[in-house]
Amino acid sequence: MSDKKIPMFCFQCQETAGNKGCSVIGVCGKKATTSNLQDLLIYTAKGISIYRENLSLEDRKENKKLNSEIDYFITNSLFITITNANFDDDAISAQILEGIKIRDKVKALVESKGIEIKRLRNHDAATFVVNTVAEMNEKALTVGVLSTENEDVRSLRELIVYGLKGMAAYYEHSVNLGYEKEEIVMFIEKALVSTLDNSLEVGDLVALTLETGKFGVDVMGLLDSANTGKFGNPEITEVNIGVRNNPGILISGHDLNDIVQLLEQTEGTGVDIYTHSEMLPAHYYPELKKYKHLAGNYGNAWWKQKEEFETFNGPIVFTTNCIVPPKAGASYEGKVFTTNATGFPGWARVKEDANGNKDFSEVIEMAKKCASPTEIETGKIIGGFAHNQVFALADKVVDAVKSGAIRRFYVMAGCDGRMKSRDYYTEFAASLPKDTVILTAGCAKYKYNKLNLGDIGGIPRVLDAGQCNDSYSLALIALKLKEVFELNDINELPIAYNIAWYEQKAVIVLLALLHLGVKNINIGPTIPAFLSGNVLKVLIENFNIGTISTVEEDLKKF
Repeated sequence: MSDKKIPMFCFQCQETAGNKGCSVIGVCGKKATTSNLQDLLIYTAKGISIYRENLSLEDRKENKKLNSEIDYFITNSLFITITNANFDDDAISAQILEGIKIRDKVKALVESKGIEIKRLRNHDAATFVVNTVAEMNEKALTVGVLSTENEDVRSLRELIVYGLKGMAAYYEHSVNLGYEKEEIVMFIEKALVSTLDNSLEVGDLVALTLETGKFGVDVMGLLDSANTGKFGNPEITEVNIGVRNNPGILISGHDLNDIVQLLEQTEGTGVDIYTHSEMLPAHYYPELKKYKHLAGNYGNAWWKQKEEFETFNGPIVFTTNCIVPPKAGASYEGKVFTTNATGFPGWARVKEDANGNKDFSEVIEMAKKCASPTEIETGKIIGGFAHNQVFALADKVVDAVKSGAIRRFYVMAGCDGRMKSRDYYTEFAASLPKDTVILTAGCAKYKYNKLNLGDIGGIPRVLDAGQCNDSYSLALIALKLKEVFELNDINELPIAYNIAWYEQKAVIVLLALLHLGVKNINIGPTIPAFLSGNVLKVLIENFNIGTISTVEEDLKKF
């Protein structure tokens, strides 16, 4: 059976077909079989959670090895299904089979302790068995998004699951650096089971959605502690966007544990390391920027990789999403390596040993044989404005606000993407009055971080806090300003929110902001297709969620 004849349905990303849903092939390049297997993998994680949500914190501490294995499976499975992370059907199929084994281990553990299963003991997710890829493909057709018939219930269930995917990604990065918080995994399991529980009504799911936002704040705080605990607090840094004459390795994604290992293993080899897309903020951390061969940032946001990988010449390492399937005959085929949750058919993997260490020797040896990167731009960009750095500038910022030099802040965090409509964000940034400052995090910054927007009394008009998870810094900055100005409500601050979204990490950031009580958020370039009319109405009525229109109209509105 050809892929065109296999049904699929996916509407988890901003670019979903017609802003309704991909039903033949994903706009991201995901095949129908891949989409369906990812649905089954999520279903498998839900089945494990039916048993595991009954284990207390004390129960989980008894067998640390098994507990860590299950934690990793749950979070990694969610991460695998994030948009543009993994396109490898064989890897996903193997993960499903492993999940069924883990589910049986958890079931046996719970039964051995005589623990009562709280809910859904006989649910199909807790009992189904598949042994072959054909059986997986057949089973997957029955457990996808559309298996929930009620549109509003489906909308809330998917909103929660997409928030959990972003949460799981951030948690995996934290764990890779040795920072864990079991309560986060316990919530993920509770929420996964809740998306199967037909006794929960719309009101229950709305409450669970906001609780997901609460744990979103927790996980971003944990990752912030992990990153700063290991690598120091980000500092104001100028990052070179040109190239050197040495051969290079390009590293993309979000995982700082990967880049530090790559930097350690390439030191003294004559190979330079360049960041791409979301890895740019690695340059801001003191313990990473001390490596002299961390040469600069090459290129732009993830969606330009087809062109930029062609000119880089050396090998590329994906630590996380976003992968764009290459054109046929791409010159960089055979030079791309994946690790963690990422995967693509035929691409080599960098695996880790039992202690979490990775061997990049194959990548390094390949790099030595490659030409140095072709220069595609020159100059520098500035970043490193995470919460600790901004707090150090607090007096200067507060004085600028009090004097009227800074009249308003615009939070323009989130994601970049391919759609022409996203040029709106470049135009919006360029059109902002010169007494305004942009607070940003995530790859959305590439829409305006190379514009010459100047500064206000030495304060750059674009303050880049870092990766999408560093939206946590933007929240802390807002809360700090609320405290300094002795306001009762965070929404009284001169801060407007004009946020671009693309995938599920942006969803957990949005839910985290809602949990913190932030209102009047503009989301663009489109409202998520997975929000039903009634769910959107709830968000509008309670949080005044809106979407973009034209630059001129939105400037007037703000």
